[in-house]
Amino acid sequence: MIGLTLTALPDIPLIEPGDDLARIVYHAAKRAGITFLDDDVLVVTSKVVSKAEGRRVSLAEIEPGDEAQRLAAVTRKDARMVELVLRESSEVSRAAPNVLVVRHRLGFVSANAGIDQSNVTGDEETALLLPLDPDASATRIRAGLQELSGAQVGVVLSDSHGRPFRMGNVGAAIGVAGIPALRDLRGSRDLFGRTLRITIQGYADMIASAAGLVSGEGAEGLPVIHIRGLVARGEGKASDLNRPAEQDLYRSR
Repeated sequence: MIGLTLTALPDIPLIEPGDDLARIVYHAAKRAGITFLDDDVLVVTSKVVSKAEGRRVSLAEIEPGDEAQRLAAVTRKDARMVELVLRESSEVSRAAPNVLVVRHRLGFVSANAGIDQSNVTGDEETALLLPLDPDASATRIRAGLQELSGAQVGVVLSDSHGRPFRMGNVGAAIGVAGIPALRDLRGSRDLFGRTLRITIQGYADMIASAAGLVSGEGAEGLPVIHIRGLVARGEGKASDLNRPAEQDLYRSR
C-alpha cells in the first residue's frame, strides 16, 4: 500500500517576532498525539515564519519613489505598496490595472513580490514581506525539531502562487531543508520499459500544494501541516525550482 497522511497541527498561536517556531511546532504535534519520525515532512506557511522574523512593515513609513508612483498610476495600487514590491524585486514582469507581477529577489516570479496584508495583526497600513532567506529559515526549524525530537524531518516553507494560463492559486515551496526540491526521474523506466528522458518533478512544490488542501488560506488558522509517507531524503534548496531565464520560453526578450 502507498499512501500519505496529512495532518494540520492544532492550536498554533498567533506568532509574534522572536517566537521559537520549532518549539511551537513540536509542542503542537505532541498535543495532536504525533511523535516525529525520520522522513516526516513539516510544511510551514511562509507567513508565520515572516511574523517570527519580524518582517512586518508599516506603510506609513514608506516613501514611494518616482518609479513606484509611475507604476501605481498604471496598476491603480497604493504607491507605498508598489515601492515595497520594487524593493523586494529584481525586475517587473507585468504591470496593468490591478496587476503587478515581478521577479522576486529570490528568483521566482509572483504577484506583488509575495507581500501580503491578510491574516496580519495591525491595521490596513501593515504589510508582511516574505522571509529574507527562506531556505535558511527552513534549516533552522529543521535543526530545532531534530534537537527536540531526535528525528530527521524535512521542512518546506510554502507560499501561494498564481500560475500562467491557469486560474487559481496553488501552494509553492519558497524554502526547503532536508528533502530534494526536485526529483530527476530521467533514466528511469515507464510501464512499458521506455526510458524517461525529460521528466523532472517539482517535488517540494507538490508537497507544498498538497499541504494547502489542509491548511487553507483564510481564517482556518492552520499554518503547519505534518506529512507522513514520503521517503525522499536529500539536500535541496528552493532556488532549484526557479527556471533559468535562458530556458524561459515565455519571458520577454
